[in-house]
Amino acid sequence: MFGLKYVLSTTQLFIISFIFSIVLSYFATPFVIKLAHKIGAIDVPKDNRRVHKVPIPRLGGISIAFSFFVTTIFFNSMNKELIVLFIALFIILIMGVVDDIKDLNAKLKFFIQIVAASIVAVFAIKIEYLANPMMPMHYLFLRYMSIPITVFWIVGITNTVNLIDGLDGLAAGISAISSTTLALILFKNGDYFHTLLLISLIGSILGFLPFNFNPAKIFMGDTGALFLGFTLAVISMTATIKSAATLAVFIPILTLGIPIFDTAFAILRRAKNKQPIMQADKGHLHHRLLNNGLSQKQTVLILYMMSVILGLSAYFISETGRRFSLFILVVDIILIIFVTLKFKILKKG
Repeated sequence: MFGLKYVLSTTQLFIISFIFSIVLSYFATPFVIKLAHKIGAIDVPKDNRRVHKVPIPRLGGISIAFSFFVTTIFFNSMNKELIVLFIALFIILIMGVVDDIKDLNAKLKFFIQIVAASIVAVFAIKIEYLANPMMPMHYLFLRYMSIPITVFWIVGITNTVNLIDGLDGLAAGISAISSTTLALILFKNGDYFHTLLLISLIGSILGFLPFNFNPAKIFMGDTGALFLGFTLAVISMTATIKSAATLAVFIPILTLGIPIFDTAFAILRRAKNKQPIMQADKGHLHHRLLNNGLSQKQTVLILYMMSVILGLSAYFISETGRRFSLFILVVDIILIIFVTLKFKILKKG
């Protein structure tokens, strides 16, 4: 099995690893459901923020992570970057599992995330420079700020994905859409190594999604949401680093647009209403859509569509010149403003 990656063409490798990861994740999930019940990793609705009404097993992220690790080992080439990423992801995975069984202290979780992100930044990959969107072919070298900014990005994205995990299939589906966008951009840039990583991730998510889509039989839990957020945060940096686009800095922001903007507006909303920044509320975009009479499925599908639109914007920015890229950004900003006003995102939740 390990020799397959040396005899298959790139296209064959992509297809087989995609199918393999879907099958592995799909058949692993029922075992994880039984495991969650056995060890008591159950999400019991205790407050009005919860949309589900009956206890649902957590730990679904184990299926995604298991499929991703196995598929990557079988079909990708191991190198220092991948080994470091695996170590960091294993730390995140263990933390997520423990948190899904018994809630961990938020400060401890934050500290562990910083440690895992620092491992990646110091030993594997970091953001060393940013393209100047106003001056083509000019770069801002981050120097001593490189590692702190990289850690901030990884930890920030990890938590934004976790924050949107509020409806059946929402975080998983948006992560799959974001992964697909990044895969297309990296494939176009000739980065087959990270493309294959993302294909394994997409397949792992899609194999799990039938069990997670409404009505969900299992949740990803923090195990899955933090794992996906961390993985996407790390790989999305390569889309910026390896892109020649003038507005490359906006590529990962748009690719992960829904979780990023929803989190940003949550912070603004709580600051505006003089609420603690970390205080949970029912003002997230999916809550607003539900309050407008939409069902869970309708809400999730609308947010999928918005994620696809932002993903296409990111892809076109990576493909087109500066003027058209600026036009795309203006259109996206107008869309975001419209949604913010339409659904009163800044109103107290």
